[in-house]
Amino acid sequence: MPDTTPPPAHHSAWPAHRLFATLLALALLGCGGGGVAHGAASAGAAATARWALVWSDEFNAAAGSPPNRSTWSDDLGNAEANGWGNHELQYYTAAPRNAFHDGKGRLVLRAERAVNPGPCWNGRPCDFTSARILTRGKVSYTYGKVEARIKVPAGVGLWPAFWSLGDSHLPWPQAGELDIMEYVGKEPNTTYGTAHGPGYSGGSGIGRPRPFGTPVADRFHVFTLIKRPNEIIWQVDGIEYHRLTPASLPPGAPWVFERPFFLILNLAVGGDWPGPPDGSTVFPARMLVDWVRIYQER
Repeated sequence: MPDTTPPPAHHSAWPAHRLFATLLALALLGCGGGGVAHGAASAGAAATARWALVWSDEFNAAAGSPPNRSTWSDDLGNAEANGWGNHELQYYTAAPRNAFHDGKGRLVLRAERAVNPGPCWNGRPCDFTSARILTRGKVSYTYGKVEARIKVPAGVGLWPAFWSLGDSHLPWPQAGELDIMEYVGKEPNTTYGTAHGPGYSGGSGIGRPRPFGTPVADRFHVFTLIKRPNEIIWQVDGIEYHRLTPASLPPGAPWVFERPFFLILNLAVGGDWPGPPDGSTVFPARMLVDWVRIYQER
């Protein structure tokens, strides 16, 4: 989902973190990648790729504990970020009730009707709270296979996403954005994969829907991004549905993806694309993340 504002001030400098995370991030900057884990079939050369797991979060922490702070930081607020560029209705918090482990090997991002809400872009207290967590300054990848096993929540006005931003202080979209999975509740049988850059951002992003034929929220799915030099591939459950190369861009538009990218998980409520929740939307809504993994291609 596009973020048309600079990162909040608390992300302007990389936070201190454990030595292993530093070494990991450096190692990932040069890792090759692409394809499907566990030998699943894919299109083209990815079908024969061999993968080495170089980083993962399996979310096996104790029930109620927050995301691992050596990996994940919080993006906070709403009005402070101008509605996240999309007139969204949730206030992102660092409260454990909005992002926590369930004790069953899953991370929960939870959107709920607001208690002690912060301000929204429209000058009123936000109607909802939720969570947006990111690995900036802690874990990044330049090339590789990045994937997560996720169960999205059903409901009009909900907007869960698993995505990536170029790890740069350039303003959006100059550093690039890769939406690995976006889902809007008003389209219950579809997810989207999209790339954004200068000249192809926001509503002009280069994306493709992935139709399921049944409600996406009925079960977990694996959402995958393969990133190689001059090639990006999107998959769901091991099947490719979208591919991007420099030739895919509008004439004269720059290819901005040959740099490190960090990961983001969030559950937004409302906004220009999904629209607001209606009377059928059930709160609290829960986005479940079984794991997030990064592989290196050999």
